[in-house]
Amino acid sequence: MGELQGRLGSLLHNRWLVFVAAMWVQAVAGIGYLFGSLSPVIKSSLGYNQRQIARLGVAKDLGDSIGFLAGSLCEILPLWAALLVGVLQNFVGYGWVWLIVTGRAPRLPLWAMCILIFVGTNGETYFNTAALVSCVQNFPKSRGPIVGILKGFAGLSGAILTQIFAMIHTPDHAALIFMVAVGPSMVVISLMFIVRPVGGHRQVRASDQSSFMFIYSICLVLAAYLMGVMLLEDLVDLSDTTIIVFTVVLLFLLIVPVVIPLLLTFHFDVVSPVQEFLLPEPSNGESSKSADQNEVILSEVEDEKPKDVDLLPASERQKRIAHLQARLFQAAADGAVRVKKKRGPHRGEDFTLMQALIKADFWLMFVSLLLGSGSGLTVIDNLGQMSESLGYDEAHIFVSMISIWNFLGRVGGGYLSEVIVRDHAYPRPVALACFQIVMAVGHLFFAMAWPGTMYIGTLLIGLGYGAHWAIVPAAASELFGLKNFGALYNFLTVANPAGSLIFSGLIASVIYDHEAEKQAHGIHSSLRRVGRLLEGGLLDVEEPLKCKGSICFFFSSLIMSGLCVIAVILSLILVRRTRIVYRNLYGRAHT
Repeated sequence: MGELQGRLGSLLHNRWLVFVAAMWVQAVAGIGYLFGSLSPVIKSSLGYNQRQIARLGVAKDLGDSIGFLAGSLCEILPLWAALLVGVLQNFVGYGWVWLIVTGRAPRLPLWAMCILIFVGTNGETYFNTAALVSCVQNFPKSRGPIVGILKGFAGLSGAILTQIFAMIHTPDHAALIFMVAVGPSMVVISLMFIVRPVGGHRQVRASDQSSFMFIYSICLVLAAYLMGVMLLEDLVDLSDTTIIVFTVVLLFLLIVPVVIPLLLTFHFDVVSPVQEFLLPEPSNGESSKSADQNEVILSEVEDEKPKDVDLLPASERQKRIAHLQARLFQAAADGAVRVKKKRGPHRGEDFTLMQALIKADFWLMFVSLLLGSGSGLTVIDNLGQMSESLGYDEAHIFVSMISIWNFLGRVGGGYLSEVIVRDHAYPRPVALACFQIVMAVGHLFFAMAWPGTMYIGTLLIGLGYGAHWAIVPAAASELFGLKNFGALYNFLTVANPAGSLIFSGLIASVIYDHEAEKQAHGIHSSLRRVGRLLEGGLLDVEEPLKCKGSICFFFSSLIMSGLCVIAVILSLILVRRTRIVYRNLYGRAHT
């Protein structure tokens, strides 16, 4: 009995259990992805027009992206408390919307509805931040795969929740709003005491690589399965029983990863993770002494060492730095040198958000993310009009496809970037530059609009856009530290709506409306001539402007392709500036 209790304690402190629980949290955290399904219900029930629904959409985007409070609370509160705040926001925001839509609560003005949508959607920033912060701290040497997989599940959550709602098969469409308010809240409450740092840096196992490969295989099977299910449901009228079976299989695939912590705890592990967790830390005197020594190394040595030292092999570089450090200590002891206090953290140490905001590396990363992910989100937001302008009747097929490619881009981007830093000790942003090249080519395919290019462009843009959200958070944690990762990550997410606002609101939509007006004037002049010939006149009917043909998004796609090339240049500049940091972080493994 005692041994079983010990094993259960080990399981609760196993970092793989935390990771799997974080995957489940992320699988219900993409509430914003469901707004396209919620908005028709709100529109019909409250009698809103499209402009009012668009304002609710803006509130949703702001709630999805503004996570400064979530990042700050995750630094000062236990993660379970931060998750609980997110649950309350999600439940109150969307729960109140459900009460209004179903007539159980009085109607509110539009501005109040916008606040409710903002509050409800903003709850997911707490889920995202807590999941990423806990797992990046538990897997400090596997940040790429961790971030990629977690962000991938967040991208799939819309499809997962939609499939679960399809199984319920209720004629009450407002029930989807109720499910959004209650479902994620119940899942997160059940897991909020599991998702936390557990000293995972002490739980490195030889089996970690095979465990990651198992998770990757589950991700690939899940992506292929969801793609097949979505295509079948679009093309074939399935029975209720078939939909239930599909959903049960989906839930089974989501549960399967829990076998990893179970096997590690009850079968493979010889040393209990709890025992490792309780290993003594260095004493306060030792830690402060070490900190003082590091301070001297990172300030005086950085100032005094020749620049060519960083280009030497790791073993020779360490000898030269140790020799220089010894000389500095001796000089300081003799009074010949006055050791300066370190003025601020160096790359690879823990930065606060304010310290990071004055660093060129941080802004290179932010602007590169803005150009790359902003152009990708513009395509995602306008995919319906793009497919319609090229004569495709079913836009939702491309929407379903790009969600799957987005998921695979996040998972694949995390894996590829980890190979680059782990096997070659090369900066992670080089993987970002590669995917931005892929996006530049994808935008060119959209601009050319040849037969079949919609499918190729959707594939390339989905992969590239998803990879941004696996690579950038991992790189930020490496360059600016883990201590304030929540605040840094939530600031970087602002690049997404900012890029979409610029590219979609000021470039793509303006060019689209301009071309649509040109086509409308040509059609109206032709109709007037026909009307005069028939002496029947014309009915003055206002219809929404629609553009047809490849010209609708030709120039905007070319512009976004050029912006992706600029993003590549910025990423390569960041690669050049940070190559020494990555050599110090990962180069020791190659000596």
